[in-house]
This record gives sequence, structure tokens and C-alpha cells, in this order.
Amino acid sequence: QVQLVESGGGLVQAGGSLRLSCGASGRTGSSYTMAWFRQAPGKERDFVAAIRWSDSSTYYTDSVKGRFTISRDNAKNTVYLQMNSLKPEDTAVYYCAALYESAWYRAPDKYDYWGQGTQVTVSS
Repeated sequence: QVQLVESGGGLVQAGGSLRLSCGASGRTGSSYTMAWFRQAPGKERDFVAAIRWSDSSTYYTDSVKGRFTISRDNAKNTVYLQMNSLKPEDTAVYYCAALYESAWYRAPDKYDYWGQGTQVTVSS
């Protein structure tokens, strides 16, 4: 089992920045991928970014490229999402997810473990 705990959400004005953190505990190894998803009210859960633990390869949805950066800290078993130039349309609950494959997917049902989510609100 893996436990994921997110932190770092909050309220920020458009153009501002936030950094989300997701700490993982439990099952360890190197053949896995961690990702961030987000879900706005009344909408589906959407892929934001992923990082493959084995080689730190990263993947982003088009709408966040150039603004968001996913990174990891091996020693802390933590993945981060640095979010810059935030827009009101980035408002959502952000979820951390883990997949025990050295691959990545946009579909949330491919991921094995989820955190509880953290709210990000961007005011205009």
C-alpha cells in the first residue's frame, strides 16, 4: 500500500504562484510514475503532469506547459508541482496519484493510488 498526502494549496491572485507537495509513504521502488490531476466543480478529473521516477522524464498537458513544473525529491519521496502565472481556469482540487509502472497515462483510472486532494483557487 502507498499513502499519498498533498499540501500547498490555497487562494492566490491571477498571475501568482503556488507550489504543491505530495509525500509518499509505504511501498517503495523506482519503477513507478507520479502524477498530478485536477478536478474543477462539475467537471471530470483531468491530467496535469507526470514524472517517471526511474529517469525523471516529465509530461504535461498543453494548457500548463511553460507555466507548471513537476519535480521530485528522492530522499523525501516527494513530488512537487510548481505553478506559476496562475489563471482563474486553473482553479480546481489538485490530486496526486501514483502508478506502479514506468509509464504514464492521461486516464485517471490507470493510477493505483490517490491522495485526498488540495484546493487551489485563483482569483481574477
